[in-house]
Amino acid sequence: QVQLVESGGGTVQAGGSLRLSCAVSGGIFSAYDMGWYRQAPGKQRELVAVITNGGSTNYADNVKGRFTISRDNAKNTVYLQMISLKPEDTAVYYCNAVLYGGRWAVESYWGQGTQVTVSS
Repeated sequence: QVQLVESGGGTVQAGGSLRLSCAVSGGIFSAYDMGWYRQAPGKQRELVAVITNGGSTNYADNVKGRFTISRDNAKNTVYLQMISLKPEDTAVYYCNAVLYGGRWAVESYWGQGTQVTVSS
């Protein structure tokens, strides 16, 4: 059974920084494409950043230059370093692991989420 556990959320002032972590157990971490998503109250869940099993990264336009996604396959952990935080970054942040078989996602797992609150 694959489990994802996020940590590192909290409350910071605008302009501050946080680093989120997502530890994965029960699967072959190095095979997964990993992503961070977020959901603000009253809004749909949106993609923040992804890192493939090969290390390629992609970011939502509104976080480019401020957020950095990385992974440590030895620790089965993916990170999201966030700097220059803005109040609009306030959301519950979720970790996602996807295993692709060719073009198709054959497995997908979610963490329970961690709250990030940015005060103005």
